[in-house]
Amino acid sequence: MPRPQISTMAEDYLQVIWKAREWSDRPIATNEIAATLGVTASSVSGNLKKLARDRLIEYEPYGRIDLSDTGRAIAIEVVRRHRLIETYLVQRLGFAWDEVHEEADLLEHAVSDRVLDRIDEVLGRPDRDPHGDAIPRSDGTVERSSARRVSDVEPERFGTIVRISDREPELLRYLDERGIRVGTNLQVRFRFEAAGSLSISASNDDQSDSVVLELPMVAADAMWMSLEPQDGRG
Repeated sequence: MPRPQISTMAEDYLQVIWKAREWSDRPIATNEIAATLGVTASSVSGNLKKLARDRLIEYEPYGRIDLSDTGRAIAIEVVRRHRLIETYLVQRLGFAWDEVHEEADLLEHAVSDRVLDRIDEVLGRPDRDPHGDAIPRSDGTVERSSARRVSDVEPERFGTIVRISDREPELLRYLDERGIRVGTNLQVRFRFEAAGSLSISASNDDQSDSVVLELPMVAADAMWMSLEPQDGRG
């Protein structure tokens, strides 16, 4: 059954709400939606009421914001479009990973299902985008990850970076300049609580030695790593 026709605004809101719960159990707040979309909180409140009237979300002012089944299906479809476009821009058109988020924001509303399916086929049905986010399958299923945010990982743990948030292009460039990307092997060494930073040891498969770096906590908050087992545990 074809999905209902909805506005670009609705697609953007549904995508933001869905993505907020992808890596966290914390419900999204109105001011967080406003900051992500670059609009006022009062504008967000008005648009959330519209989405609730259209039965795309469940929402009460100052209460929890949840997607309806229809809203969730639309959000996943938009996320799939966005991440496939990002992957195509990097792999086939030579864009850097810090350049594609805004481009995909523009294209995700315009590309047809036929073109998207062709992009998926040409890319070999990828399951991750350039930042490590899961690309939803055409049937709407999404692979879940048990990765943990680097800033929450205990010292002396080893693992591999599997996801880096693409919300801040400057942060992606900062990390790339230091050789940190999806696939980087990483050990959390210790935390500088007073300075708000984290000491890590990082290496990539093309390096023979690891590099010790001190990262601001904002960078550690933007990265997720898959941990190696420790004493028989994950």
